[in-house]
Amino acid sequence: MSLEKYNEKRDFSKTKEPKAGKSKDKEHLMFVIQKHDATRLHYDLRLEMEGVLKSWAVPKGPSTDPTVKHLAMRVEDHPFDYRSFEGIIPKGEYGGGTVIVWDQGYYEPIEEIKGKKAQEKHLLKQLEAGSVKIRLFGEKLKGEFALVKTKGMEGDSWLLIKHKDEFTSRKDITQLDKSVLSGKTIAQMEKTGDKVWKNGHEETVRNTKTKGKQTAEPDTAPDEQLAEKVETEALPDLSVDSILKKAPKSDVPKGIKPMKATLVDEPFDNPDWLYEVKWDGYRSLAYVTKNDVELISRNNIPFSKYYPIVDLLKQWKTDAVIDGELVVLNDQGLSDFGALQNWRSEADGHLVYYVFDILWYKGKNLMELPLVQRQAVLKEILPVQDERIRQSQSFRANGVEFFDAAERIGLEGIMAKKAESTYTSDLRSREWLKIKVQRRQEVVIAGFTRNEGTNKPFSALILGVYDNGTLRYAGKVGTGFNGKQQKEMMAQFGPLITDKVPFETVPDVDKPSRFRPQRLGAKPTWLKPKLVGEVNFAEVTDEGVFRQASFKGLREDKKATEVILEKEQHTQQAVKAEQESRPPKGAVQPPKNKERKTLLNPTEETQVRKICGHDLKFTNLSKVYWPEDGFTKRDMFNYYYRVADYILPYLLDRPMSLNRFPGGIHGPSFYQKDVKGKAPAWMTKTFPYTTSDGEHKEYLVGSDESYLLWMASLGCIEMNPWFSRVQSPDCPDFCVIDLDPDQNTFEQVIEAAQKVKEVLDAIDVPCYPKTSGSTGMHLYIPLEGQYDYDQSQLFAKIIVTEVHKQLKSFTSLERQIKNRKGKMYLDFLQNRPGATIAGAYSLRPKPGATVSMPLSWDEVKPGLTMRDFTIHNALDRLKETGDLFKGVLGKGIDLLKTIQKAQKTF
Repeated sequence: MSLEKYNEKRDFSKTKEPKAGKSKDKEHLMFVIQKHDATRLHYDLRLEMEGVLKSWAVPKGPSTDPTVKHLAMRVEDHPFDYRSFEGIIPKGEYGGGTVIVWDQGYYEPIEEIKGKKAQEKHLLKQLEAGSVKIRLFGEKLKGEFALVKTKGMEGDSWLLIKHKDEFTSRKDITQLDKSVLSGKTIAQMEKTGDKVWKNGHEETVRNTKTKGKQTAEPDTAPDEQLAEKVETEALPDLSVDSILKKAPKSDVPKGIKPMKATLVDEPFDNPDWLYEVKWDGYRSLAYVTKNDVELISRNNIPFSKYYPIVDLLKQWKTDAVIDGELVVLNDQGLSDFGALQNWRSEADGHLVYYVFDILWYKGKNLMELPLVQRQAVLKEILPVQDERIRQSQSFRANGVEFFDAAERIGLEGIMAKKAESTYTSDLRSREWLKIKVQRRQEVVIAGFTRNEGTNKPFSALILGVYDNGTLRYAGKVGTGFNGKQQKEMMAQFGPLITDKVPFETVPDVDKPSRFRPQRLGAKPTWLKPKLVGEVNFAEVTDEGVFRQASFKGLREDKKATEVILEKEQHTQQAVKAEQESRPPKGAVQPPKNKERKTLLNPTEETQVRKICGHDLKFTNLSKVYWPEDGFTKRDMFNYYYRVADYILPYLLDRPMSLNRFPGGIHGPSFYQKDVKGKAPAWMTKTFPYTTSDGEHKEYLVGSDESYLLWMASLGCIEMNPWFSRVQSPDCPDFCVIDLDPDQNTFEQVIEAAQKVKEVLDAIDVPCYPKTSGSTGMHLYIPLEGQYDYDQSQLFAKIIVTEVHKQLKSFTSLERQIKNRKGKMYLDFLQNRPGATIAGAYSLRPKPGATVSMPLSWDEVKPGLTMRDFTIHNALDRLKETGDLFKGVLGKGIDLLKTIQKAQKTF
């Protein structure tokens, strides 16, 4: 079939169905299922092949029950762009009726075939043979299906059949009746007013009189209102050309996490700071190129549903990375978070993207430039093409007056930003502060209650926040949602209902109080802690419970595990700490990418050096740490100073377990986790945790070389970072297999490492080896923080189990040493929160002053020894090899597909 038949059936002067289209995805074949209410309600399954969509009409829709076989009638091919079409086909036209995109995604043959072209060729042969077997990766449909051509029936008839797999279910999946694009049901789509059609979306015409719902133009924007109410000083005019000339060249930065602000308790006035509106919306990074635009959340969730903004950014036709906030403005020009949450089309509110920073532009990295310079660049290059993309204004003003004006206008709060601040995507910064007018907090929805006699879906939501990885009860909220919102939320609650209480201790959610002295008898329904909401509140009790909470909406831009109770810091303390942490003007920074000389001179016992703007004192420098080899504390400091550029990427943002050897490798040693009150005041990067006794402690978090050398000054010969970063503490960046020999030779360790690589090669998984620096080897598999520790540990177990099958004579999976009987332990249990092993390029407290050294696989062969890599020769090696380990922090594997492949392979 071709598109001729499709075109013959349609009058394109009357219908806005697409005429053509071409896939831009070079790796995947796409599919779509559209729900189509025409003469009869049916579903259309469409598979990309030969540049078009091969199509089947399925009257009863898909089923996830393998015992159910539904008729699928082959119809004419459709153009590729039809995959995003939804709306109303006019009556009297072919297929007249309402269409929504019920599901979409990509698909592949069940057989393991690499490459899109090869997959397509294989599927076309199956299509011709009358038996198409595919695996779907949709938002609703997942797993294996078959299309089988029937004999003896009229027309081009087929059967759509679900294969039995982990996605098999007897539930009627068509009960999930909303579009995955617009969020509308068929009935809701039918009720929409006059439309124009663009890229498969319905859009209400703005600023025109229509019969449908109109979006009112908001009054003056909040930042413009503030400019009228507060005396402000203009920012200096800066030469953008000169700014860009001095900015360093770089490729497009990847994996950026938006810079965060520290919450403080009151406004302040300081001429070195700028003030701006705190927007109440979704934080969004935009990656703009001449050919494409990617708008993503702070957790890398695509924001393609906000299509008007994406379409406008595509018109920019430049190369840039910008940071801003998506908001919906009401008639008064104030941001309405609830309207943003429910936004589906331009009929749902006035969508605006407020841009407040630029991080990269046309091959130049701007993140190290001062904020005022970045904003000057942004002002110069941001196109004035549409008022829906605006630069968020910054003001030099009296901060207290600015806050008071924001409160009178009705804003959520203000931002204070150091005019000279650079952009860091690592941790919450004290160079950006937020001061809230309204007290707001993100919460995890852990369940709901329903009072007797009510006709509402629920009466209150049960709230929680995470505290050191444990979900803690934070009270209930029973106001802030209407009946429509409750029904929509209940649809999301359904799949999450569980008998398991999500809290460690079952809370008394119906505890009487002076406001409600009588129990209401409402039993909780528990939910898996997946959904994140936001509430207003009056105060937090000593027990951590929100009082007078009001629900503001659900958040789709944040993971539940990242929701912790945000505590205000005292403003003056935060500002003072920021000032103390800044390097003094004129401080000399070591040149990048040039070999460093030693930090400390060879004679003086006590020396002070300025590192990243901080004075560090180094004492007892002649103390011998490695007696057999004569290496001293001075040698250790000089090593870490010279290797800093290599080791810091593997410490950055990671909580550190401090393994201290103050007397050298043969003296007493101990682990220290808590640095609360023990670190210098300028060390602000810590990660909180709570002991079993309820004490609040803090890990030190890896940062720049001042942190590295301070740890070394404590006698930390080795560096022990977590596998995960503080931004996503439950999601490791890599999976580790630790080869831990007992009575084995190192030749057997090498044999086991080679076997691990052989097993991983069979399922196309990359692996990066390094010596432990002691007796074993560590093998790293990149995950890119996409999975939790349990998933990582499960994968490691699958791999070592297969390795053990093939090397039973000298390997063991026994955790207890006594049960291993001298065999090498294939340790997969290191993949757990808080576990650490010596990091890449770390020294080890072992004779020889060995280094945990990354290797190429060509080096992992008999003859390799630990003493090949020591404090003496490691720097010379790195000059030749560079960083062999950087792939560990690169693109992660697709763990689901990999495990499926492993199950079939082993």
